[in-house]
Amino acid sequence: MMTTKWPSLAVLAVAEVLALALWFSATAVVPALQAEHTLSAFQVAAFTSMVQIGFVVGTLGSAFLGLADRMDPRRFFMLSALVAGIANSGILIFDPGGVVVPVLRFVTGMCMAGIYPVGMKLASTWARPGARGDLGLLVGVLVGALNLGSASPHLINAMGGLDWRFTIVTTTGAALAAAALIPLAGIGPNFAKAPPFNPRAALRGFTTPALRLANFGYLGHMWEIYAMWAWIVVFLHASFAVTMPDSQAAEWARLVAFATIAAGAIGSIGGGLVADRWGRTTLTIGALAISGSCALLVGMLFGGPPWLMIALCLVWGVSVVADSAQFSASIAELSDRALVGTMLTVQTCAGFLLTLATIHLIPLMAEAVGWQWAFSVLAIGPIIGIWAMARLRQRPEAAQLAGGKR
Repeated sequence: MMTTKWPSLAVLAVAEVLALALWFSATAVVPALQAEHTLSAFQVAAFTSMVQIGFVVGTLGSAFLGLADRMDPRRFFMLSALVAGIANSGILIFDPGGVVVPVLRFVTGMCMAGIYPVGMKLASTWARPGARGDLGLLVGVLVGALNLGSASPHLINAMGGLDWRFTIVTTTGAALAAAALIPLAGIGPNFAKAPPFNPRAALRGFTTPALRLANFGYLGHMWEIYAMWAWIVVFLHASFAVTMPDSQAAEWARLVAFATIAAGAIGSIGGGLVADRWGRTTLTIGALAISGSCALLVGMLFGGPPWLMIALCLVWGVSVVADSAQFSASIAELSDRALVGTMLTVQTCAGFLLTLATIHLIPLMAEAVGWQWAFSVLAIGPIIGIWAMARLRQRPEAAQLAGGKR
């Protein structure tokens, strides 16, 4: 087991990348699955939304029981990765058009509740306190790992061609490797003893004004991000097919989707560095403004020169994640230290519950106005998020955030 800060965080980040590859493992292979099976638009959306539903159920249970603060986080992570990997492998056995595969995706999502927020809690135990703190950077590294893990199925799928089984096998192996690796990570000095069991503690995230505003900012961010991640490969395929052969358009769509999501790792780490120095509210408001603008502008480039579309998508990929870790860092700084795990779990639960609406909204928008303008509705989230973080900036509790009221 690692007992020093950066080796422990390196192990944690690698384990997160490996385990979170399961999140979009089935979504990335949808085109290949559709080539072999007859799948409705609802079934296609369910490959992602059932993970989100499972995550919401898992985080609700974890928050109610205080598992993220009461269990050894490494053991919680390890068990979650093991079960998620086994559930993912079941996709190789059962008919993708049947009822079993959505259930397996639901189980995978439940297990993510023991990986993503728990990883952020582990990172927070190593944060340097005070005005020169580095919590934003540390959580940014973890969210960057989420980006790489979420993007990796698109790259694996592109490498594996139409053999979708290659992607499922690879991501399953990655999750099992994460389970074996995470016990090597150490727990930092900021780990606080869990308080007595109190199911009402989970409500503080929305009954405490400062926490509520930080959570509303996060909800605005979540309205946009997962819908974009889930559908960007389909959007790009439709756009590139206007100017190139369909097979070439499909290949480019997979590669650019990977690059777009993976670019968020740069945004996460860069956003953490900026926020720790210049303030959480400054960074989140700026990132939301850029990503919301991209959601409005991307339709104007639909069917146009591919290089322009790629450039905008890369900017969108960086900005849509640059603020993500800072909402979590804000919650960690504004919360009772003994309840950080529970408050982070509540935050992610609410955010991923909201993504269920937007993941299913985008294909409905595509049917109504075409793929060209389907993403424009995502700009609503950043507008609300900017309002919430501007309000938080005006409250006295903002002085507790890195960078103070900036």
